[in-house]
Amino acid sequence: MHQQVNAILAELPIFDRDVTFASRFAANTTAIHSLFMGLYGHRADAGVYYSSLLQTIAKAYVERSAQLRLRDDQKEATGHWFLSNDIVGMSLYADRFSENLPGLRDNLAYFTELGVNFLHLMPVFKSPPGESDGGYAVSDFREVDERFGTIEDLRELRQAMGEENMYLMIDIVLNHTSHRHEWAKRAVAGDSEYQDYYYFFPDRTMPDRFDETMPDIFPASSPGNFTYVAALDKWVMTVFHRYQWDLNYSNPAVFIAMLDNIFFYANLGVDILRIDAPAFIWKEPGTTCQNLPNAHNLLRLIRQCVQVAAPGMALLGEAIVAPAQIMQYFGTGLYTARECDFAYNATQMALQWDALATGNTQVMLTAQHELLQKPYGTSWITYTRCHDDIGLGYDDDMIRMAGFSPYEHRKFLKEYYSGSYPGSPATGALFSVNPKTQDARISGTLASLCGLEQALADGNDLLRENALRRILLMQAMSFFLGGIPMLFSGDELGYTNDYSFENDPGMSYDNRWMHRPAMSWRRNENRNVPGTPEYSLFTATKRLIQIRKKLPVTGDYSNITWISPHSIHVAAFVRDLQDKRLCCVFNFSRETVRMTWYVFKQYGAVPVNLYEHYSEKLFTVGPDNEFLELAPYQFMLLEPA
Repeated sequence: MHQQVNAILAELPIFDRDVTFASRFAANTTAIHSLFMGLYGHRADAGVYYSSLLQTIAKAYVERSAQLRLRDDQKEATGHWFLSNDIVGMSLYADRFSENLPGLRDNLAYFTELGVNFLHLMPVFKSPPGESDGGYAVSDFREVDERFGTIEDLRELRQAMGEENMYLMIDIVLNHTSHRHEWAKRAVAGDSEYQDYYYFFPDRTMPDRFDETMPDIFPASSPGNFTYVAALDKWVMTVFHRYQWDLNYSNPAVFIAMLDNIFFYANLGVDILRIDAPAFIWKEPGTTCQNLPNAHNLLRLIRQCVQVAAPGMALLGEAIVAPAQIMQYFGTGLYTARECDFAYNATQMALQWDALATGNTQVMLTAQHELLQKPYGTSWITYTRCHDDIGLGYDDDMIRMAGFSPYEHRKFLKEYYSGSYPGSPATGALFSVNPKTQDARISGTLASLCGLEQALADGNDLLRENALRRILLMQAMSFFLGGIPMLFSGDELGYTNDYSFENDPGMSYDNRWMHRPAMSWRRNENRNVPGTPEYSLFTATKRLIQIRKKLPVTGDYSNITWISPHSIHVAAFVRDLQDKRLCCVFNFSRETVRMTWYVFKQYGAVPVNLYEHYSEKLFTVGPDNEFLELAPYQFMLLEPA
């Protein structure tokens, strides 16, 4: 194996002067070979494809710019660079934020003003109008869709971001392509090589066998997992939508071709690559075709290859699954902390919405033991919502442990956030309702789900104030819990649901577009007008970011301890780093809550005073029979002083 690597290195123009790369390549060869042969070693042509894989890795490094190689070295010198408290992100659609990529580049000062230094661009690569799934049906992995600009515009944006010391995340859709992709077109034209890039079947025998155990992802809008292709008189696997054809990773040619696309993104200067829907990338009949062992082996192989050619790029596995399964995407066994560097803390996100609706934190607390198993050196994306819907996928046992019926509890949450529960302030909608099980997810912006839309419609100042408090409570917890906090564009200004999607045939079937509002830069000027919701939320969000960046203890160093709550309405945890401590307390109740001062005496030295960073107030710690009061939906960030 090492002779093979050395032979490839000897042919490279950088071999004589790049000993670090050569050493890194050699060090990872054993893992790469083992993983590759574990997936494809049964094939007679495995050796040929393995040689092609090594050539692909070497080619990617040769094409990596000197500037990016220097950035790799700088990141490596800091250790796990992405654990830092200094990184705060925002997720956005370039066209809905500022029309296109040049417009986004021109608005970078907005992020600097807010304190955001990490952008997640929702898919910008070419996808067919009306059949794009929000950009996740890619027809060309290397061509920017004309709606956003050109590939050169993307490069110029990345260059401008680099000058502002900003980080970039973009998506790679590994599971499928658009049926308009060149590979799919060649398959339809009868090219058997490219038909093998997908799962094609001559009749319903195998599709029916798969369907016996595979769930429907979008039962309302796209039932079933296969689509008939009349031009070929064959069935193709389409787990998500009929126009998204699943790639066949049992074919090593598919893996190498997609790895080459990954390297293309790495060499654009991507800091974190968001791997979309990794749970689905390996298929086997008789299974759910989700979270299979070889899906993990594929991700591990990608990670080892990236570590060689582009070590400064981290990987995010977008696995929105149960807590125990999420942990597996960080790697297990020999590959612990060597699979994905990031995952979405989707469980915590959903549990915050649970606590906000019920005013009860018990379900949230039952999940923390599982979530604390995340290995050191990996991290979360923490968030209150994203472009996607809000699922309620945490375990039934977590609900039972808190004393609730799982079915009735979830029924209440769906009714509460869709606004049908009496007295609910939320204005949301149910997404992807399963008519058989009544399972559903929730759509809506942060502001609308927290009651701001209803409060503004009613002209009720008290309801508005409570809505603003709920929004900040949710954001504060995601900011200080650990991981990289990720805002969704518009949440920092209180954007409510955008119902214009109902008039667009390409969007009307998907109510998730209601929480992907287009920015109005005239409205955004309200962030400078005291008394407006935009001013209140922008100013408060900016302050939260400043506090986080000031406190290294908020970095993700496996340094969180959850505190016994002393009240079912309060969630509290301690963050420790060296001699620094931060106690974060969150009241999810609409009532004032009193907490005994004993809460702050349970861990380490007993503090005399506590400085609250958000209000900038100093509290003297009293005896155990006295109390600290938390107003409705109030949070506190308390440091011993």
